[in-house]
Amino acid sequence: MAARLIESLATSEPLAEVFSDMSVLQAMLDFESALARAEASVAILPKSAAEGIAAAAQAYEFDIQALSLAMFRAGTPGIPLVRALTEKVRTRHPEAAGWVHWGATSQDVADTALVLLLKRAQTIIAGDLERLEKALIALSRQHKATVMLGRTLMQAAPPVTFGLKAAGWLGAVGRGSRRLESAFGEALVLQFGGASGTLASLAEKGTVVGRALAGELGLSYPEAPWHTHRDRLANLVCCCGVLTGSLGKIARDISLLMQSEVAEVAEPGGEGRGGSSTMPHKRNPIACALALAAAERVPGLVASFLSAMLQEHERAAGGWQSEWPTIASIVQSTGTAASSLAEIVEGLSVDPARMRQNIANTRGLIFAERAMMLLAAQLGRGVAHRLLEDTIQKSIAQNKPLSRLLAELPEVSSRLDRSALDQLEIPEQYLGSAEEFREALLNSITSNKGEP
Repeated sequence: MAARLIESLATSEPLAEVFSDMSVLQAMLDFESALARAEASVAILPKSAAEGIAAAAQAYEFDIQALSLAMFRAGTPGIPLVRALTEKVRTRHPEAAGWVHWGATSQDVADTALVLLLKRAQTIIAGDLERLEKALIALSRQHKATVMLGRTLMQAAPPVTFGLKAAGWLGAVGRGSRRLESAFGEALVLQFGGASGTLASLAEKGTVVGRALAGELGLSYPEAPWHTHRDRLANLVCCCGVLTGSLGKIARDISLLMQSEVAEVAEPGGEGRGGSSTMPHKRNPIACALALAAAERVPGLVASFLSAMLQEHERAAGGWQSEWPTIASIVQSTGTAASSLAEIVEGLSVDPARMRQNIANTRGLIFAERAMMLLAAQLGRGVAHRLLEDTIQKSIAQNKPLSRLLAELPEVSSRLDRSALDQLEIPEQYLGSAEEFREALLNSITSNKGEP
């Protein structure tokens, strides 16, 4: 795995590779190669010079540790990189050395490299979100009639279906995915402005080179350089924050449903997954924990990025330099939450019998609202409310079903026939619009994908 040990719970293997030292360095070198090719295409520099620069721009040939130390001293990745690349080119193609980094500035290299990394990360995250959405659709359809306790303020409430709960998860994931896709689309733009954001060193060919460079890298070309305008990236990290919060909410729900005394679902286990170092009986919600950790980590990082948007004039002192580790951590955390939830939902074990038993364990108290609606029409709301309060207390004290105690009351039995009371605690008969809501949530996602 490309991640350091200290980051092993904060990233996935594919995203760790994207933000690895070798990958980051190659992204910066790719900018330099593409710049040379773009400038050669409009006859600013010889084609042979572009070829010489591209041949030398191979990350594995550079001393990454030495570059890292030099970047710290320089306060920017660009200056040491250009110096090292120029020396590499000079040893092999001396005539091309003077053309390295022609017309660009250090931030052009760093920002565009970051955008190239984000482009790779988008593909990885989108793939995991697609897996998660498909798994949630299947889960919701499979359990559209599986009744379970609703839970409000952590207490038992009238029944819902597990299909509706999964559809609710799906709706949040789908909305977050669409926001993130849009934010990535807006953020994946070239940074190329030269010293002060005017490309003055390239005279009348500045935008021509810029468009050619964007084409070489497969990026959009913005209206103008954005050195100190970080709103596109800010929108992206905020969308990551919202999506990761939604993923964390799902992980919270599942981990609570996995509690031993609830035991309604279980995330998949397997070799090295979910065990305890001291308690062999345990099946821990490990993937949930990773997603929750990501969701707890990201909001502070988003705030940190937003704080760094107050950048001075045409080049920032501190704000821009703070961004690389912040964005990398946000994106990797988002990806970790997405991949963890996809793994969970694809292999989630659901126990419908336990869900029904947990409903029965309430002795009908969760149907007090239903009883209230029935009795209020016969006795008036105030009388019905007082009667139910007394009966609920007896149900708790005597450990008897609510419907049975109600049937023993003359004022109830004289107004409600026995069949109404017998059906009071049938969860399927008190689901309201649950199925309509479930279908609407699924349609909101599947219609966008062209699925039935």
